[in-house]
Amino acid sequence: MFTGIVQALGTVTKIVNGPDSAQLTIDAPGFFSDVKLGDSIAVNGCCLTAVTNNADQFSVDVMKQTLALTNIGDLKINDLVNLEKAMLVTDRLGGHIVQGHVDALATLAQINEGADWYELIFEVPTAYLKYMQPQGSVTLNGVSLTIAKLDDQKRQLSVWLIPETLKRTNLSKLKVGQQVNLEVDVLAKYVERIMKAGDHE
Repeated sequence: MFTGIVQALGTVTKIVNGPDSAQLTIDAPGFFSDVKLGDSIAVNGCCLTAVTNNADQFSVDVMKQTLALTNIGDLKINDLVNLEKAMLVTDRLGGHIVQGHVDALATLAQINEGADWYELIFEVPTAYLKYMQPQGSVTLNGVSLTIAKLDDQKRQLSVWLIPETLKRTNLSKLKVGQQVNLEVDVLAKYVERIMKAGDHE
């Protein structure tokens, strides 16, 4: 489990592609000093398992389905990725409950720049709009954000990024047309499941 509070920016330094998987090596000096083999790390919001590591870098194996369903498969050497270690039971829940299970890809449709903030507008697959509402939580590339506006007809959501978020995440590097990993609020999905089960009783 994660919180959507990015702890470091990592740099992709090596990609080894196999027939139905890939192994990525990511550098982030000092970040991995307490990471053990088998630990979970959220990479752009995607929960992955450390298979090799030292204090400054780690490697992860990425299966075919993950490569197809997330933007991990589009990463290139020197790309920046958002990193978060799995939450400890003693940690503060600074963002919201994030599983690291990417639901879909959202596409950046528009960037509006203010003096100290960015508004990013994303196009979202229709099937996931029902899990969202203004002032609710959403995870984009592993970043816990508040939905500022939601337009069901245009299939768009809007988020505002403050300077701290721009500095500490890779969302500030996005360009129109790029895709981010989207995870909707897991509580909304559980509510839907419970309501559907109730219909059959």
